[in-house]
Amino acid sequence: MDRLRPRSRSVFSGFTNSEIEKMEKVLRETKGQTLTQDFYQKLTKSFNYSSGRAGKPLLKWTEMESWFQTRLQESPQPQVLENELVSPQGLQCKHGEIVRDPSELEFEARSSKDEAWYDVETFLAHRFLSTGEAEVKVRFVGFGAEEDEWVNIKSSVRERSVPFENSECSGLKTGDPVLCFMERRDQAIYYDAHILEIQRRMHDIRGCRCHILIRYDHDNTEERVRLRRLCHRPRS
Repeated sequence: MDRLRPRSRSVFSGFTNSEIEKMEKVLRETKGQTLTQDFYQKLTKSFNYSSGRAGKPLLKWTEMESWFQTRLQESPQPQVLENELVSPQGLQCKHGEIVRDPSELEFEARSSKDEAWYDVETFLAHRFLSTGEAEVKVRFVGFGAEEDEWVNIKSSVRERSVPFENSECSGLKTGDPVLCFMERRDQAIYYDAHILEIQRRMHDIRGCRCHILIRYDHDNTEERVRLRRLCHRPRS
């Protein structure tokens, strides 16, 4: 049997022109992300306390919600799911695909701005694109809201990488994927790389002294590094 469609509701039209302009601006700035009840209630309260609503009926947050939902359905933006993305069984990405519950793990995400990986502080929102791909909006550790970013779940979110122990260098092989700490004049960040060559050295009190030649995936540059600058994917 087909799923029942929600009953249509008439859209509240008692907003002032100024209020509609503000809501249109919010709609553009949020770019299709999920809006919460708390958001609607705060915006409704700010409108009710404004001088422009003097002598007019007080707004209800449900009227605000109805307006935004109608506008989202009319716009060509990516579809935003109202259901929670995270379920007890895991993270639903696409028909039948499951990612483990983020509440049990620590994550890193790849920024589209520089292709580097950063630790994730929190997942703020989620959406499905028209292609069926899932995206999450992340806040990176140590960065503010202005650096929040939408990233693809499948290709740009993963469990946090783990630094190598000194004793693990014996298991390294040419071709192994690693996450390398790249030091530059203005910043130090992590990039995906592959091992090209390993020059084994005797360990001393300082730890592993091997020289490891790596090639960065994002720009194909090469660098010889120590083990302390490398991380590996979590092992099951």
